[in-house]
Amino acid sequence: MLVCFGGIVYIIMTDGEQEKTRRRLGKVLHEAREAAGLTQQEVATKAGVHVNFYARVERGEGNPSFEKLQSIMKALGIQSLDLL
Repeated sequence: MLVCFGGIVYIIMTDGEQEKTRRRLGKVLHEAREAAGLTQQEVATKAGVHVNFYARVERGEGNPSFEKLQSIMKALGIQSLDLL
């Protein structure tokens, strides 16, 4: 569900929806990394995050901030629309 408050749009999801979204995001990041021929360490270094954090995100266990997700996407050379 989308809620707009004070000009900011919030996405409200159930726990099950959040887990599904994290897994889907992790799969997209994993596929993009493999297509780019990069290791998890290389992506993490380029994105400025710890490799363990990146690995958790790729497994669908991490919940990156918007800023960290942008850094990871930039390191992988993908646009936000590629995540959909």
